[in-house]
Amino acid sequence: MRVSHVAVIDIGKTNAKVALVDLATLRETALRRSANAPLTDGPYPHHDIERLWTFILDSLAELHREQRIDAISITTHGATAVLVDADGGLALPVLDYEFSGPDEFAEDYDLIRPPFVETGTPRLPAGLNIGAQLFWQQRRFPAEFAKAAAIVMCPQYWALRLTGVAVNEVTSLGCHTDLWNPWTSDYSSLVDKMGWRRLMAPVRPAKERLGPILPALARRTGLDPQTPVYCGLHDSNASLLPHLLSDRPPFSVVSTGTWVVSMAVGGGRVELDPARDTLVNVNALGDPVPSARFMGGREFSLLTDGQPQDWNEDDVAAVLARRTLLLPSTQQGSGPFPHRQPQWLNADGTSGGERFVAISFYLALMTATCLGLIGGDGPTTVEGPFARNRLFIPMLAAATGRPVIASEATTGTSIGAALLASERHVALGKGERTDIPDDPAWSGYAGAWRTAL
Repeated sequence: MRVSHVAVIDIGKTNAKVALVDLATLRETALRRSANAPLTDGPYPHHDIERLWTFILDSLAELHREQRIDAISITTHGATAVLVDADGGLALPVLDYEFSGPDEFAEDYDLIRPPFVETGTPRLPAGLNIGAQLFWQQRRFPAEFAKAAAIVMCPQYWALRLTGVAVNEVTSLGCHTDLWNPWTSDYSSLVDKMGWRRLMAPVRPAKERLGPILPALARRTGLDPQTPVYCGLHDSNASLLPHLLSDRPPFSVVSTGTWVVSMAVGGGRVELDPARDTLVNVNALGDPVPSARFMGGREFSLLTDGQPQDWNEDDVAAVLARRTLLLPSTQQGSGPFPHRQPQWLNADGTSGGERFVAISFYLALMTATCLGLIGGDGPTTVEGPFARNRLFIPMLAAATGRPVIASEATTGTSIGAALLASERHVALGKGERTDIPDDPAWSGYAGAWRTAL
């Protein structure tokens, strides 16, 4: 069957989406969106799995009525594992990785977790290391944990719900989990120390067709019973995939959402610093990718109340001239400055527009810092919401000294995930290229920010 339109299930930390992607143009033709807020009842904060499942099925049915869906692909945020029982239900609620509970046993966990040189995983707080989540769940809820028949990563959990097939995949396993060794392409020593290997579902390529949707789901959504479902992948790696297939190294990709994840392909050789939230991701082809991240989308929402402000060129000129600076970090515990307290400089009397300009510049400078930490080189492509920020893009070019391409896709992850169902190797519609600003005030501002640090 020829695949023309792919429905992409895209579960982000803040929003859940189902996008319809036209493979002929590699553009989204329709999108459904819903907030993704954790539940606070039960034993710990957890994902509202059944509400998300209803949203997914309703969205598939609605989109299919508008345009035939030929295949389904999946991408989700990382740091999320699902304990599945023998009947396919949840042995335990799906833990929200921002919950601090796993820190309860941090000292004991630190004694057994693998070193950075083995996994490329930095030690992160709360549940950001999946190994720490599982360690805490097993100790806190031994009876429930013992009911688990399989451990699957988040994208593959939804694939399991759709097909009945339980698998895992390397981009989610290799995303600061402590569970994966990217150098041997196998589970880490932690998995064997804890006796979890027997629970880990088989590893399959992101592009593998797991099977058709279950008959009951075909009836529920109206989709063809033979609609194929693909294994799926981690969201940042979905953003990276089109560039792996079409771009010539060196290049960098910045995937923006709740997290801003920078990935360098063919860049300079650097020693990664796990204390500054650098890590080794594993891309959809199975190769290690130096990466760094910070919670930029969350910072933007906190600093702006989630609403872009009106600004004009006079606001830009004022911020550049006065050098109104926001220094990191407004979100503690992660990113390149995890323990630094935020600070405003030269901000007295700033207008709302000027403040928004300075916030956008701050996010660009944090991103440039991340790219520097991982040896980023060549043009930088920005995917996701920040690609539409006309202040972020030129400041990133000024701070890195390299051109920046703002992706045209509404959701950068959806195009990459859709490509799992395609044999295409060239991505279209790269987006607008922004060169280094001619005005030296931009690079001067970036220099002043670094000096102030």
